[in-house]
Amino acid sequence: MSRLTPLFARLKTENRTALIPYITAGDPAPAYTLDLMHALVAGGADVIELGVPFSDPMADGPVIALAHERALAHGVGLKDVLDIVRAFRKTDQRTPVVLMGYQNPIEAMGVNAFARHAAESGVDGVLTVDLPPEEAEPTAAAYRAAHIDPIFLIAPTTSPERVRLIAKLASGFVYYVSLKGVTGAQNLDIEALDARLAMIRTDCSLPVGVGFGIRNAETARAVSRVADAVIIGSTLVQLIADHPIQERPSSTLLAEVRDFIVGIRHALDESIPTKA
Repeated sequence: MSRLTPLFARLKTENRTALIPYITAGDPAPAYTLDLMHALVAGGADVIELGVPFSDPMADGPVIALAHERALAHGVGLKDVLDIVRAFRKTDQRTPVVLMGYQNPIEAMGVNAFARHAAESGVDGVLTVDLPPEEAEPTAAAYRAAHIDPIFLIAPTTSPERVRLIAKLASGFVYYVSLKGVTGAQNLDIEALDARLAMIRTDCSLPVGVGFGIRNAETARAVSRVADAVIIGSTLVQLIADHPIQERPSSTLLAEVRDFIVGIRHALDESIPTKA
């Protein structure tokens, strides 16, 4: 069992929503990521979603796609990401880390070898954007054997039959894509989201995290009333990109990242959840 299951169990007893910020590993430079991860935790992050740089991040909007480009310009790859998680675990054994990426680098390493190395590094979950659930059983089995949670996306257009398939394969939580589009899209409809999550929960008992349309504390607060986790990425990645690139992140940047997460955390804790 990874760190995700006990975390969500604890938050459920506390009637609280998980906060999952996303950053791209190696963006804007490799030396940034570890300090940024610790700043996220200091601000109140429950889980860290760490993007694995990829040359064709098809599910990501322009903000995160540029982050992938900046990381790749420094040669950051999957092995480097695992090294970063391993370094994070030297001082943080509690916070779950989920890798979000694409199947190609994993296949290049070998699924079983990747699962083994990821587990040794301290990875808790893996979300592979372009791995369809119909073809995912061998990969999901390798992850489960390594005590890593296979995490899957559910879209607004996902059929009930596919939701049931995902529910059989997934563990930890499922990631609901709140909008038809890429990361950073806007116009989130909370009422439609509430109805859709209710339908998903008839076929899936796992916690449901919501992302792709959460940009600020106000939206996060609204989503937290119906979701088990709030995932926020593009706004945070843009905040990082707005600072001049240096050898290491400045204290100003780290403080801004921490304070941004503090604001989201306060918004979540102020809400009154109505989720089942």
